Amino acid sequence: QVQLVESGGGLVQPGGSLRLSCAASGSGFSINVMGWYRQAPGKERELVARITSGGSTNYADSVKGRFTISRDSAKNTVYLQMNSLKPEDTAVYYCNANGLRFLLPYNVWGQGTQVTVSS
Repeated sequence: QVQLVESGGGLVQPGGSLRLSCAASGSGFSINVMGWYRQAPGKERELVARITSGGSTNYADSVKGRFTISRDSAKNTVYLQMNSLKPEDTAVYYCNANGLRFLLPYNVWGQGTQVTVSS
């Protein structure tokens, strides 16, 4: 199976920056889209940003101009650079990947990493 391991969350003051990483591992797989979602307490999980194998990106309106998603296909890793963080960015951030494994589609999630923006 394909597994995702996230890192880089933590506590940061408003206006600060964090960089999240998510590495995919497994055998016989290719990745189509990798993305980051977040879920705040009492709220539904929402898309933050995603990037396709061709490099096309999509962002939630709330993070445009502050967050940047990038991808290292050779390392099967996706990054989320978060700048100008706000308290409302506080959430558990989840990595997601989908693609094919041995020609069968898959869709997997990471375990989540907590991001807390507070003074």
